[in-house]
Amino acid sequence: MPEQPNVNLGRWAQMRRSYLRDHHKILYYNLLTKGTLTQHLAEVQQRATEMEETLVRQMAQKEGLTEELKATDMMKWVRLMNNLRNSAQEVVKAEVIFA
Repeated sequence: MPEQPNVNLGRWAQMRRSYLRDHHKILYYNLLTKGTLTQHLAEVQQRATEMEETLVRQMAQKEGLTEELKATDMMKWVRLMNNLRNSAQEVVKAEVIFA
């Protein structure tokens, strides 16, 4: 089996690895034996992170979450931003991790 580079993978890559290992064993072992699993996971990590950041930014702009709101009512801003982040993460899971 080819040597896999040792890199630290983020939460998205770890989710993808677990998903492949548990639900798509053939694809998982094909990637593993070809030595491309780490590269695949790194690409998924990058794609998911970029998608999450973009979605949060777009949703925040659409909902009107501004620095002014953050300065005037911090708790409301945090609550709304957490809701947006959770929504964006669900989209990322559906479109990148579990696809």
